Amino acid sequence: MNLEKFYNRVYDWVIVFGPRLILGIAVLFAGLWLVKIVIKWIQTSMHKKEVDPTAKPFLISVIGVALRVLLILGVMQILGIEMTLFTALVGAFGVAAGLALSGTLQNFASGIIILLVKPFQVGDNIVTQGLEGTVTSIQVFYTFITTFDNRAVIVPNSKLSNEVIINISRQGNRRLDIELKIGNAIDFDALKAVINGAIDKCKNTLAKPERRIGVASLEGDSYKVSVNVWVNAHGFQDTKLALQELILKDVKDSGIKLAGL
Repeated sequence: MNLEKFYNRVYDWVIVFGPRLILGIAVLFAGLWLVKIVIKWIQTSMHKKEVDPTAKPFLISVIGVALRVLLILGVMQILGIEMTLFTALVGAFGVAAGLALSGTLQNFASGIIILLVKPFQVGDNIVTQGLEGTVTSIQVFYTFITTFDNRAVIVPNSKLSNEVIINISRQGNRRLDIELKIGNAIDFDALKAVINGAIDKCKNTLAKPERRIGVASLEGDSYKVSVNVWVNAHGFQDTKLALQELILKDVKDSGIKLAGL
């Protein structure tokens, strides 16, 4: 008799809630598919309207999360789950979730600050957390950086909004400093002419601001020459290597010996 009642209750539940359950599952999968379509359309629209590439990944992430939350709430309504119960559950787990996600929420707030203040943008070269690299993406919670030796670094946004960041490409150019140690017997004017010639041959050096070549310090049997030349911020390391090679070659070809060589 009890077994018969159980089967009757199951049958009644299937009759009453079965269609809702099937509809809810269908809406969930259809909704997830539709969300993907909408996000792709938004990405295409942003690309056509030339939206700031720094803001695009962040906005797409936020929109994607919002659409999925709305979809889940809609499915809950279809299944007949009372919102009062949902609110009670949220309230019950709110404190625990808040403590567990405090760092995540801080990363989210920091991401908004980064987009508003713009200490750096996608494509900028920055130094942070002891690393130097190019910003490739700014997401809701994290910023992605590719170092110059091709390591992918994922940095929490809170680390970037609360600590020192050196943006080494924002100004467009950088000063390249080279120091040479020369024996006292070497005429400085002759050496300066050789260095100027090497700089002129280097393709990526800039005429403005003007270069500086001077005696940095005097020692007992030698002196140090400081070379300051401005170059494009992007490609700085390549220019540095190329210019140092040219200076070394031209100095040696001129017969001038560097101290210690």
